[in-house]
Amino acid sequence: MTERQLLVGPFNRVEGDLEIRLNIRDGHVAAAYANSPLFRGFEMMLLGKDPRDALTLTPRICGICSVSQSAAAAFALADAGGHAMAPQGAVAASILHGVENLADHVTHFNLFFMPDFARPAYAGRAWHDRVVQRFTAMQGSAARQVAEARSQLMHISGLLGGKWPHTLAIQPGGVTKTPDARDRIRIIATLRAFRRYLEGALFDGPLEDFLALDTVDALDAWDRGDAGLFLSVSRDLGLDRIGRGPLRYLSAGAYPMNGARAMAPGVWEDGVVSPFDPAEVVEDLSHAWMLGADAHPDAGQTVPDEDMSDPAYSWCKAPRLSGRVVEVGAFARQVVDGHPLARALAAEGSVRARIVGRLLEIARTQVLLESWANALDPTARFMDPAPTLKSGHGVGLVEAARGTLGHWLRVEGGKIAGYQIIAPTTWNFSPRDGAGVAGPVEAALVGAEVGEAEDTPLSVQHIVRSFDPCMVCTVH
Repeated sequence: MTERQLLVGPFNRVEGDLEIRLNIRDGHVAAAYANSPLFRGFEMMLLGKDPRDALTLTPRICGICSVSQSAAAAFALADAGGHAMAPQGAVAASILHGVENLADHVTHFNLFFMPDFARPAYAGRAWHDRVVQRFTAMQGSAARQVAEARSQLMHISGLLGGKWPHTLAIQPGGVTKTPDARDRIRIIATLRAFRRYLEGALFDGPLEDFLALDTVDALDAWDRGDAGLFLSVSRDLGLDRIGRGPLRYLSAGAYPMNGARAMAPGVWEDGVVSPFDPAEVVEDLSHAWMLGADAHPDAGQTVPDEDMSDPAYSWCKAPRLSGRVVEVGAFARQVVDGHPLARALAAEGSVRARIVGRLLEIARTQVLLESWANALDPTARFMDPAPTLKSGHGVGLVEAARGTLGHWLRVEGGKIAGYQIIAPTTWNFSPRDGAGVAGPVEAALVGAEVGEAEDTPLSVQHIVRSFDPCMVCTVH
């Protein structure tokens, strides 16, 4: 029996810094320890500030999912003040958020995930030449196509939000701009053009045909577009057999509008969906460089341990739901919401499953955006001004591209007295908890194959990227 340790990182094509320590036994990962090595401290910056400052500061946590952070802050403020968005304002906010998530998903697939398969180590595989032509970093034809299509899609963010990233358009009472009839027509036309890109390059067929897939056999028969190329790669490399997560999926429900959510909230486990109760969330600090006690985020604090004491090994806290490890993300959302294909892949919980979940969500989000754009009413009110918040507690729960995002806010005397954030990558890349239970990505890496000469194992790259980490959000 041979044993060794390997420190993998920093990872390229990842937002922020990430290190993973691997214990390797007989050519496979026996244990993994994920470290978020850069502390930023946004929760500390917010203390003592006017509650409205959260709308300005929290979007700066990330340049990729700034609308997600903005929406979570707005909903937390609205919840604390007992306020609700104007109905049409909520629709416009969902369009802004959906455009960001859709752009994020296509960027991840084309620029972050698929380029790994263009590596020379895969030369000679039947699909390798096609992947090289399509996905070689900075050169592939897919990269050029997605960059152009994405830039056009983001014009919607300019129309509704004034700019991207870090728009201030989303407020507790709605959005700051009332789109006119011309804006509505431009949004619809832009979405129509993006559908052409998706149906021409990614799926090579109608979105509705891909959304109609309901079994693994039907999925295996899809051989069109870049999605079909990925599935060919997956079958050859056995991506359905690596990266198995906790098989417990959480979603807070995507796109809250008028008392409902476009994708359902819940927790899936063993074929059963149960309600998601945010009161069951606790942040475990046992293996994080943080001082204090485990707590619900409403009562939590962020006090960094500058001595970086053992047994901690990450700046990331370990959120748990009733003491349980959960996975979040696009695949989790589709499982919880009940898409038949996602449910068929739920017990697989693999690299393939996560990427298929994103492909499903790309198609679903496009369809939802088209329906919301058609529902815009330029004659309606888009903002119900919210009164100044003097005191209260609130939570804003949204679904960023990478999964469930929560902002917990406490206001006393007109100032922020507490602000805690749990980002999607905090859930997925958490360290061990007090019971020694590994976080989702740590568990998913166990069993991954590591070649004798590999210092950045390909299997580890594929598993990590299937979760699409955003480390700057993790160490907010």
